[in-house]
Amino acid sequence: MRVHSSAPTRLDLAGGTLDIWPLYLFHEGAQTLNVAISARAECHLSEADHGLKVISEDTGASLSVDHWSELDGTEEPRLISHLLRYFRPDHLTIVTRSQSPVGAGLAGSSALNIALCGALATWQRQSYSPESLINLALNLEAQVIRVPTGNQDYRPAMYGGLASIELGPSGVHRHALSVDLNKLGERIVVAHTGETRNSGINNWEITKRHLDGDEHVIACFQQIRDIAIAMRIALEAQDWLEVGRQIAKEWTVRKRLAPGVTTPDIDTLIQRGYDAGAHAAKVCGAGGGGCIFFFADSSKIPAVRLAVERGGAQILDIKMDPEGLRVHCEKDPTVDR
Repeated sequence: MRVHSSAPTRLDLAGGTLDIWPLYLFHEGAQTLNVAISARAECHLSEADHGLKVISEDTGASLSVDHWSELDGTEEPRLISHLLRYFRPDHLTIVTRSQSPVGAGLAGSSALNIALCGALATWQRQSYSPESLINLALNLEAQVIRVPTGNQDYRPAMYGGLASIELGPSGVHRHALSVDLNKLGERIVVAHTGETRNSGINNWEITKRHLDGDEHVIACFQQIRDIAIAMRIALEAQDWLEVGRQIAKEWTVRKRLAPGVTTPDIDTLIQRGYDAGAHAAKVCGAGGGGCIFFFADSSKIPAVRLAVERGGAQILDIKMDPEGLRVHCEKDPTVDR
């Protein structure tokens, strides 16, 4: 048997970090807005003669053991080590790759996690509902990074499209937004700065400050909550000028959360985008590096792309992705399984 799966990464439009439990419980009406993008994480599973073998084509990491019971979860790549300990497959080769740069802030690890969970569940002939698979991926990733994980990143990977992830005492609920993805996509440029970042550390530091009662952080999150609500209204109305205003406001507030959210190089690239006609820009994910996305009228997009590229960033060729997790299974004609 062979199994191929893929899941999209995402752009976080507004409300990020509030998706970490229990922060959203302290901000009534909390929601995050995100959209799946075509930079997908992929994995290929195939029968092995013996043992377990993992090859990460992106990072160069590899792993080989005779049996899953030899793993303790510290082996690299650690996420896959944890997944193998959970699913307990035999005689398996896993090859992974991602179209998103490592540390880009596009939730590449969460997308790969969903792709792997979907593929391994199929391989082991196990059935999970989408939300059950999300909960499994979320908890396994928390074991790996040793800090709380957010809820938003797994849902674009599972479902695709543009959605509001509503968060509150009753749980986490996804609501797809009826917005023309092509019209949204033609207004966005995604650029990789070349600087990597660690979202787990950044987000956990901010979370701890919030839980410790830091009034500045709490006030910032109140504003981020309000911006997400306003952004949803603007998106559903396809009021693109207002969408741009809210993206710019969110970035202004997010920079106040912690000194490491932006850097001089990021500020310079964003200014280049503004000078070329962008309405707004913000760093993807927790900040500190990774990708920046720029929002502009479609007529200004070529100038923004050129200006940012000349500033040393790599433009990612992405589109908005309406599809989520894909899993394809086929019987290997050379193996009687």
